Amino acid sequence: MYKVDVKWNGKMAFTGISERSQNKVRVDTSVENGGEGSGVSPMEAVLIGLAGCSGMDVVSILAKKRVSFSDLVITVEGTRRNEHPKIFTEIHLKYTFSGEDLASQRKALEDSVQLSMEKYCSVAGMLNKAAKLTWQVELA
Repeated sequence: MYKVDVKWNGKMAFTGISERSQNKVRVDTSVENGGEGSGVSPMEAVLIGLAGCSGMDVVSILAKKRVSFSDLVITVEGTRRNEHPKIFTEIHLKYTFSGEDLASQRKALEDSVQLSMEKYCSVAGMLNKAAKLTWQVELA
């Protein structure tokens, strides 16, 4: 079981604390929306969670395949509907890998992302119920 405590810090800011790891995450909104912009918005946190979950899968899968790379950046863009609740309707992830001789490993990179997004990433599994998830692999 997972458990977090989320403590109000005033205005629209909250700090989430993981019971298991004691790590903290600051959540806030923009000044225009009554916050101070001191943390990520809740919807940004969802996208970060998706990229982090999938990224961990991809790194693990590529290590097992002995595919090496020097860097990975996952850029996530989400489109929300206009009506409340303003859920994501489309989410696109771009995985940009850096390293030597990655062109010859492109299929392994794409296969690892596909496995993550379709089988292993729990966050993608949940979000896929509400939003269309798409992805692409790029080489830097």
